[in-house]
Amino acid sequence: MSKRQSSFLFFAALVISGTIFLQMAIYAVSMIAGWNAKFNLVVVCHSWLKAAGLSSLEFTLDALVIFTLIFTIWHIGSQLIHTARMKKRLEQYRENMLTNRLNQTDGNEKEEILVISHPAPIAITMGFVQPKIVISTGLINLLTNDELEAVIAHEKYHKANHDPLKLFILSLCASTIGYIPILKWFNGQYRIIQEVLADEFAIKKQETSVHLGSALLKMLKVGMSKKMPFAYASFADTSVNYRIEYILNPLKNIQMKIPLKVALISFAIFSMICAIFIYALA
Repeated sequence: MSKRQSSFLFFAALVISGTIFLQMAIYAVSMIAGWNAKFNLVVVCHSWLKAAGLSSLEFTLDALVIFTLIFTIWHIGSQLIHTARMKKRLEQYRENMLTNRLNQTDGNEKEEILVISHPAPIAITMGFVQPKIVISTGLINLLTNDELEAVIAHEKYHKANHDPLKLFILSLCASTIGYIPILKWFNGQYRIIQEVLADEFAIKKQETSVHLGSALLKMLKVGMSKKMPFAYASFADTSVNYRIEYILNPLKNIQMKIPLKVALISFAIFSMICAIFIYALA
């Protein structure tokens, strides 16, 4: 697993989803403003449905486009609201002394780490524009200093890579365009690779995998925390089996196995959409 594979998954999902979203947006604007979207693939679908005597399906196509766009806007809006609410809640549980000490120890010019008073072991990275690492007092009490350093290094990788934003984008694409199933696979694989790469970053920084592995096992023993309704990258919620396998044997090359059936179905659907668009332009 490599950074190149991770980038490929992310940009491939963006290309597939962006093509469809753009066409739907153009069609929606043409419906509202009365603009002539002559080269829009949804308009071409309309004409093909009429030619095939299936004009009643036009309304289904309209409903699909409108529903997808409304669901996308709603999903983005709810995500922003949940994130804003959670930031306010976290500030209420803020531990100023520990927050200042951790940031000073880590040499951060800005406040990159927020410590909250909470009994459960929490280590997440949240925020789209300026991600922040959130650590709980429960985690600090559970881990040794070296283990805590490994967890923070892991989360620093997510922060530097803006993973909360990227994970949200991939999740949004997979949920709103579910008729292209490969997007769901892209989302899952991206999460796995990013967790393994974050572990690799922490191991290289400490020059040992002992502290990271023991921290992960301790958190797993305590139990998984509940999923929260906003985008974040968490230390112990994702890809545990792959990560343990990597920690035990860092030299082993874990290959991505593309599901052939899902890939073929997705390729056929996407190729059909592209063919319609090319036909319209011609």
